[in-house]
Amino acid sequence: MRFNRLDLNLLVALDALLTEKNITRAGHKLNLSQSATSGVLARLRDYFGDPLLMQVGRSMRLTPKAEELQRPVRDVLLTIQSTIAVQPGFDPATSQRHFRVIASDYPISVLLAEAARRMGEEAPHVTLEIIMPSDDVQGAVERGEVDMLIMPRQYLAEGHPSEALYTEGYSCVVWAGNTQVGESLTLAQYMSLSHVTTLFGHQRQPSLEEWFLKSSALQRRIEVTTNNFNTLPLLVLGTQRVATMHTRLARLFARTLPLRIVPLPVDFPTMVWSMQWPRHLMADPAHQWFRGVVHAAASAADAGASVPDQLWGELAADRA
Repeated sequence: MRFNRLDLNLLVALDALLTEKNITRAGHKLNLSQSATSGVLARLRDYFGDPLLMQVGRSMRLTPKAEELQRPVRDVLLTIQSTIAVQPGFDPATSQRHFRVIASDYPISVLLAEAARRMGEEAPHVTLEIIMPSDDVQGAVERGEVDMLIMPRQYLAEGHPSEALYTEGYSCVVWAGNTQVGESLTLAQYMSLSHVTTLFGHQRQPSLEEWFLKSSALQRRIEVTTNNFNTLPLLVLGTQRVATMHTRLARLFARTLPLRIVPLPVDFPTMVWSMQWPRHLMADPAHQWFRGVVHAAASAADAGASVPDQLWGELAADRA
């Protein structure tokens, strides 16, 4: 099919070339040889009257024209996918839809575990893939590579729809046998303790609580560093250390581990956790259903039931 002398099949190739910025990688993505991909690029250059990709040193760079085309081309392809390739009707009981979500271990534990349980009840053939955040989560949403991003509101991508799920605060967590911490902590006590904290990604990004404390000129004594939130409570067990962590996650672990939750002696800002999705999925019936499931799971988390109370009761009975 052609539109204004452009073979619309070339849009897929153009998108791959603009995304990969490399002829060989784009060819792999398109299942084309390097010479065939070079031929496609030559046709695109002829049509647009622009080199599109320029060799600069060992890498290829997009021309200004190519940068202008990148987002509109991707939007056209995603719109086609969402309006033509996806079936208009959606029945949760029979659908085999696959959803890809970017989320860290914290929302997995307090939100997505419950969402996955509800999905299994309502849509037994729908599948869920959870991807850990990288250094380019906004780009994944922009390129339509994922169906949803669950992050604090300040980390969301621009230009895509989002909805708030819940507000989260922070608490201190210590081992139940910790002799240095009582039912409360002063700021001086808090700063004198050994701390467990997190660093993320290849760039070793600090957690929000570490960033906030440093920006407030509060320098803690970090004894143990880990790369995810779920290991924080495990690293205080049997020690005199303290971990500063999301209150919902702290309560979740305190149900099954010998932990005490102590108020944080710092006026720490709360975070609004939100879900975001590519704009082309806004009217997709399947995605609308999925957003509803996530919202329901968030409401359960707000009620202190990220895992249903009856399941905890069954677990306790089995251990008795």
